[in-house]
Amino acid sequence: MTGYFDDGSLIRLVHREHVVGIGGARALLMQAAHPVAFEGFFMSTDSLDDPYRRLERTARVLDTIMFGARTDADRATSAVRRMHSRARGVLPEAAGRFPAGTPWAADDPALLLWIIATLADSGSLVYSRYVRPLDSDELDAYWQDWRVVGKLFGLATADMPADAAELRAYMHDMLRGDVLHVSRRARRLGVEIVLRPPVPRGALALREVANFVIVGLLPAKLRRQYRLWWDPVRTVLLHAGAESTRRVVMPVVPE
Repeated sequence: MTGYFDDGSLIRLVHREHVVGIGGARALLMQAAHPVAFEGFFMSTDSLDDPYRRLERTARVLDTIMFGARTDADRATSAVRRMHSRARGVLPEAAGRFPAGTPWAADDPALLLWIIATLADSGSLVYSRYVRPLDSDELDAYWQDWRVVGKLFGLATADMPADAAELRAYMHDMLRGDVLHVSRRARRLGVEIVLRPPVPRGALALREVANFVIVGLLPAKLRRQYRLWWDPVRTVLLHAGAESTRRVVMPVVPE
């Protein structure tokens, strides 16, 4: 059955690579740095178990959109839009520029754009660092694919940057502006959920390697707000590791 994308689509090219999963973790930390988006995501629970089920459901929906049939993607995203239309609330406490009582809605285009933009920004960053660089035309094509995803979740064409250059400008403005603020709850739950997921004992070392990359690829402003330690030596190691992976490991890894 025909899907929204085919094997020539940039979104499939990027997200078929397992290493790009690290980009999803980076995106989650960036999303949680938006106080209103964070409250929407964690609106019903403080549990550290429920978010994993939510993340699994979200991953399945995205996988269906990228690699599944169009009818299945429509069905999955229709259910998400119905859920978003009912999700409403207010901030329980002040966070950054947002006072307590600030209303939020899960289908707010500004919040949805931040979610989609962080996924696209993180996916292209990890792919370019660890697989191969994407040229400007490929970055444009990749973002156009994400605009299709955005429409499926309810965003209008006018709600989204028109091309990769506008996306970069949007991300720059968000990171330089005063919207993003890592609250105490976001710091605690974000770090626990994203950087300390339950894994078998034998996978602890691999988790730490992944965390090194996730933390290193975070924008410096957000890394500081999460109080995640970093230094220039780690920056050198991060770049060296990415270069080695791209030049030595990826050429011999099976398709």
